[in-house]
Amino acid sequence: MNIIIIGPAHPLRGGIADTNESLCRALKRQGHQCKIVSFSLQYPSILFPGKTQFRRSTPPQEVDIISRINSINPFTWWTTARWINAQQPDLVMVRFWIPFLGFCLGSILRMLHDSVSIIAITDNIKPHEGRVGDRFLTKFFLKPCDAFITLSEAVLKELRTFTTKPSICFPHPINDHFGPILKQSIARSKLDLRADLPVVLFFGLVRKYKGLDLLIKAIANEQLHQLGALLIIAGEFYDDEKYYRNLISQLEVEGRVVVHNRFIPVDEIPAYFSAADIVAQTYRSASQSGITPIAYHFNRPVLVSNIGGLGEMVEPGKTGYIVELDAVKIAEALTDFFENRRFASFSQSVAKHKIKYSWDAFASQVQELYANLTSS
Repeated sequence: MNIIIIGPAHPLRGGIADTNESLCRALKRQGHQCKIVSFSLQYPSILFPGKTQFRRSTPPQEVDIISRINSINPFTWWTTARWINAQQPDLVMVRFWIPFLGFCLGSILRMLHDSVSIIAITDNIKPHEGRVGDRFLTKFFLKPCDAFITLSEAVLKELRTFTTKPSICFPHPINDHFGPILKQSIARSKLDLRADLPVVLFFGLVRKYKGLDLLIKAIANEQLHQLGALLIIAGEFYDDEKYYRNLISQLEVEGRVVVHNRFIPVDEIPAYFSAADIVAQTYRSASQSGITPIAYHFNRPVLVSNIGGLGEMVEPGKTGYIVELDAVKIAEALTDFFENRRFASFSQSVAKHKIKYSWDAFASQVQELYANLTSS
């Protein structure tokens, strides 16, 4: 097939850009032609809380990326649709994760030729932080799509409150560009950490809904203190950093929390995950997680809150923990993990469990869904 993916890609940074590139590579491995149409402007600066939307790295290999969509310039929506139509694609795949982009993306899709099948990959249906107009923008985006793939059953359930069109769920695949697992002592040396301490990693952008405060309160637990447990916070703060710094000070855990307030580029990811014993996601709301697949790539178990689709990739007691939104419960799970030295057995389980989450398997699902659309 001739396939166009609409969504962010290099030089835009972030997990969705990474996954679009991984999907493109997988589709090409299966013999399809594939290009990504990305954004020249994804978010206006007034709506972007971070330092930059771009990464400084070389473009990914074997991925054709055309950056031409300006999310607030309708003229580029028309020129993008015209360009896509000129490529005569069989299939357009489009990423949807935030209602703000619903009008832009929905408009582009409405201008595509009727012969083009449209499959949306819906990371979220209901946003983590809702705003007035979200439902209208979501419905506007969904209407021109022919079918949907969600990355969790929780999102699939939400999607079905909007549409009865064909839809399937495939758990978030594991990206293929993070590099090898490092020896833990080497990884910790790179981060200037002691080799003998139990280490919990919180990775990714810090936003209020991600519940980092619960994890900080948990790390202050006396048993974890006696075990010498260390929390690494690695990611740019989109929430007020001062609040978390004050909480760390109030709980007197300054020596047990390491804060790296910056976007972590791909080439540094192996050090952070290889240095950790367990990766924690104590989110207050979630559809699914792009962090769990990264942890699994590095054979790291996870601790996730019992919210949304976070627990769908976790086998409790084998590849990690699913806990309630409570600092005491989080501390109890971490204490069990470290006191009973579960890293080796959990890591081995992750290595076996992760095999089914490949982008090649996802690409096969895309082909099957497309075949069902065109045969009906």
